[in-house]
Amino acid sequence: MNSPQKALQVRHATHPDQVPGFDTAALRRTYLVDDLFTRDTITAVLTHHDRIVLAGALPVSGPLTLGTWPELRSEFFLERREAGIVNVGGPGTVTVDGTKFELVTGACLYAGRGAREVVFEGTDAAFYLFSAVAHTDFPTTLVQPGEGNRLELGDQQTANRRTIDQYIHADGVKSCQIVLGVTTLHAGSTWNTMPAHTHDRRTECYLYFGLPESDRIVHLLGEPEETRHLIVADRQAVISPSWSLHSGVGTAAYSFVWAMAGENQAFTDMDGVDVKDLR
Repeated sequence: MNSPQKALQVRHATHPDQVPGFDTAALRRTYLVDDLFTRDTITAVLTHHDRIVLAGALPVSGPLTLGTWPELRSEFFLERREAGIVNVGGPGTVTVDGTKFELVTGACLYAGRGAREVVFEGTDAAFYLFSAVAHTDFPTTLVQPGEGNRLELGDQQTANRRTIDQYIHADGVKSCQIVLGVTTLHAGSTWNTMPAHTHDRRTECYLYFGLPESDRIVHLLGEPEETRHLIVADRQAVISPSWSLHSGVGTAAYSFVWAMAGENQAFTDMDGVDVKDLR
């Protein structure tokens, strides 16, 4: 069984006062994760914002087993952590401690603290993992697209008609602190999360997928009065500290995994920003 795994990338926490001095390269180096998916490899990034780990597994030639990293000082990856896993590629399976789960595109598997072995399989599958520190055990749970809490939001006239599947949340799959779901833009809609907001009590990360190779997302970040942007491609992730807004517009329709960790799990705990107040 293959288990090639890259060294853990570490991103240190940043202060909003740093952002005005960042050029494009510094913004991308600090907040964009553009190399999560490498053939036959598990790649991971640790951000010190809420100690979140983002990982990607692309098991093209055979199974990939999730290991741990020296920086985590753990016997196995989920010894003190939990994870939400979303398949952003073709059909595949994730086996957790001997139990195999079938994940279609957009399906979510929650793996709780204490799970010792996680194995990814699927020639066309691409697994995205969002992990946070956990202090409680919850059972491993699979949710297929449409089986969670589904919301239909937005309007075609404002180019933000979208379907939101809430998977891991207070009234859905239980976790210690992760809140996670998938949003899919309808054809002809391109804006997500506008009007924008911040989460002062949580860090949120976006993983964009389903975007044509020649298209891009313009992702907004920073404090509402001091915004910056990143140009983001398919299967790339953005780290949004608690003080940063997170919103984007694409040159085509797309989907994205949104995932949060921090002080609470209330989906509606957000500080809205009026469009006219953005700078």
